[in-house]
Amino acid sequence: MNDYPNEVLILGIGNLLWADEGFGVRCVEELVRRYRLPEGVTAMDGGTQGLYLLPYVQAARRLVVFDAVDFGLTPGTLLQVEDDAVPRYMGAKKMSLHQTGFQEVLAAASLTGKLPVSLLLIGAQPVELDDYGGSLRPQIRDRIGEAVELAVARLRDWGIDLATRDAAVASSLNDASLALDAYESGRPSEQEACRYGDERILFGSPPCA
Repeated sequence: MNDYPNEVLILGIGNLLWADEGFGVRCVEELVRRYRLPEGVTAMDGGTQGLYLLPYVQAARRLVVFDAVDFGLTPGTLLQVEDDAVPRYMGAKKMSLHQTGFQEVLAAASLTGKLPVSLLLIGAQPVELDDYGGSLRPQIRDRIGEAVELAVARLRDWGIDLATRDAAVASSLNDASLALDAYESGRPSEQEACRYGDERILFGSPPCA
């Protein structure tokens, strides 16, 4: 009997509404846009769900996680962390509630004997997090493609080859309104938003004086 119903879970965690916190979700979105996933490989926007992600993690033989993580490095730096080191890095410095929650997910999966046999964290050192309604900073946005290709290379090491998606056949992980380009095109300028928020989120927020 297969103890792991899903061969690979590719998980992007974070919050699209808090600047570079959205890195993980944007990476998994880009992966789905570029590649067709074979049977047994699941891509998921884990958002800030914390322990609600436990059954999905328990069901996966291998786990790839994209996230913004404070490694203490130069902003925009990408780092790959594997296997036993992943829980330590996920909790290196709490930047948001989702990181604490995902540490607990890994701990709970381990306690139940259903931790994936392989773990890969692809993390980016954030530039800015404290910008509600803001989007990825250029240094972080520019690393999405590289992060995706790191994940694809590791999947191929595991014997899983992803076919490039036909550009004419669109695929989206989330609603089109949440796509990066759509989100950016509807975002107010810094002066209009006062960097406190976005009227799509904070309805009726006053313009800058």
